[in-house]
Amino acid sequence: MISKGCEQCAKGGKMVLFVYGYCDQRDCFYCPLGENRKNVTDVYANERKVESDEDVIEEAKRMSALGTSITGGEPQEAMAKTTRYLELLKDEFGEDHHTHLYTGITGGRENMRRLSEAGLDEIRFHPPLEMWGDMHGTEWEDILHIAREEGLTPAFEIPGIRAEPEFLEFLDEGAAEFCNINEFEMSDGNYRRMQEEGFELQEGHMSAVEGSKDDAILEEMASHEKVYFCTSVFKDAAQHRNRLKRMAKNIRREFDEVTDDGTLVYGKAFADPARFEALGVPEEFYTVKSNHVEVAWWLLEEMVEDGDLAEGEIVEQYPTADGTVVERTPVA
Repeated sequence: MISKGCEQCAKGGKMVLFVYGYCDQRDCFYCPLGENRKNVTDVYANERKVESDEDVIEEAKRMSALGTSITGGEPQEAMAKTTRYLELLKDEFGEDHHTHLYTGITGGRENMRRLSEAGLDEIRFHPPLEMWGDMHGTEWEDILHIAREEGLTPAFEIPGIRAEPEFLEFLDEGAAEFCNINEFEMSDGNYRRMQEEGFELQEGHMSAVEGSKDDAILEEMASHEKVYFCTSVFKDAAQHRNRLKRMAKNIRREFDEVTDDGTLVYGKAFADPARFEALGVPEEFYTVKSNHVEVAWWLLEEMVEDGDLAEGEIVEQYPTADGTVVERTPVA
């Protein structure tokens, strides 16, 4: 891994803090934001919509976050919230809580100073595609030096659209610390515009774009010692899955099973709670909800098989704040 932030992300230890979805200066055809994130003044900590400062801290604790990755839109109004959250996280978790910001604007010295003073460690710039290859002598070169002067680690993070040697020049000159290349991806938010630009999905893949891992990018850029190529498979198989496992480990009940994918599995029955007490089910193996009882899935199967319960279902769900259900399997 190139940076501390990437190492933490690979472990599933990076909370993603989304601050607003407006971009004042950009309208990138490949922007992946979906309807609930694009052109909004909402904040999300992972999947949790943030209503208060406590939501941010609670989400970080839910996953035992090692650090925070801040992303979103670029309105100036978002700066106040971003610095507020940076200060909040450092106050709560200390200097070891690594933070990095992904941004599509240069920002200027005053913003770099404010971010640094608030506790930001690393800033990753994403220059507009039309500037690639022509950034020397512009604000994009200047901001790298300004960020470093203000105590931040400057870097690039770009989509793998094409190989661009100028990024390597900035690395060799010492202006940027590293460059992350994300595998070019399609999403619900950019699918139509991506197709209009002539891009198609890789055969047999849910999100990766055809040609986004071509030899030019891999040979010309990803072989550089300060370049890291982050694939869509790695994001799903390592980053996302490991984050779910961290959450599941923290919130699981005695009777929840944690799967290899980081989901939680338990049983659900609609019998009278008194039935479980009468059957002598230990208290740690079930919990009473408003209109049902949640119980160890294997115990539910056994009880239905023995005729102690008429029916139920086995539930698999994410350990996220919204508790999205992945699958329901009837037991009768």
